[in-house]
Amino acid sequence: MTERGPRSAPFLTALGICAVLIFTGLVALGLWQVERRAWKLDLIDKVDQRVHAQPVAAPGPGQWSQVSAASDEYRRVSATGTLLLDRETLVQATTAIGGGYWVLTPLQRADGSIVLINRGFVPPERRDRANRGDDAPTGETTITGLLRITEPGGSFLRHNDPAANRWYSRDVQAIAAARGLDQVAPFFIDEAAPAGQSAASPKAQAWPVAGLTVISFPNNHLSYAFTWFALALMVVAAAWYVGRDELRVRRARMREDARHD
Repeated sequence: MTERGPRSAPFLTALGICAVLIFTGLVALGLWQVERRAWKLDLIDKVDQRVHAQPVAAPGPGQWSQVSAASDEYRRVSATGTLLLDRETLVQATTAIGGGYWVLTPLQRADGSIVLINRGFVPPERRDRANRGDDAPTGETTITGLLRITEPGGSFLRHNDPAANRWYSRDVQAIAAARGLDQVAPFFIDEAAPAGQSAASPKAQAWPVAGLTVISFPNNHLSYAFTWFALALMVVAAAWYVGRDELRVRRARMREDARHD
């Protein structure tokens, strides 16, 4: 086989520009993942502090516009009012103890505002309140739990269907409209489990089972960063190989030309 000749200068220039652009892009992606990891660790630390802090009063109507996931999600709060048990909503759920429903019940506060309370989980056979052994308070009560931001629209694959009373996400605004509720907070509260109660043995306690909130933040940013940086090093290695091969070809051509002179 005849050895190829040296590549043209425009071709090598274009190849070099492409290599630089790809290398720069990969390094930028790696650095972005490093920054995302720092942000995620900070978020995890903040949420951990909120979860274990003493409960504070749930935001009132004057504060609702300031509530956000970044500053308030998973904050321990308490709210006092009366549960409107006849207007509860069942939202499909999958939990550590099986599939079934979240029981969302409006809590009407003294100022007339309403906060939806996720009172906990019930299996399908306990969806009817009369079949739960539910000892929900009928007068004024104080609920303590974690503030959660509304989940509009539905689940990933299924949309909420208010007309058919099928709910796949805890969409506060849609549930409020379907139940004829006014002045409803843009968040709900995941009720905490009573002191000493464990969700591991629900048959030994009344339904719904509270305290099943899962707090999990995937943090794969370091592995992603390593991947992007490794790809950037592969581009450098490929550029070095091409450059070394081109230098070898040019030296061989120079020697060949010298023999013919």
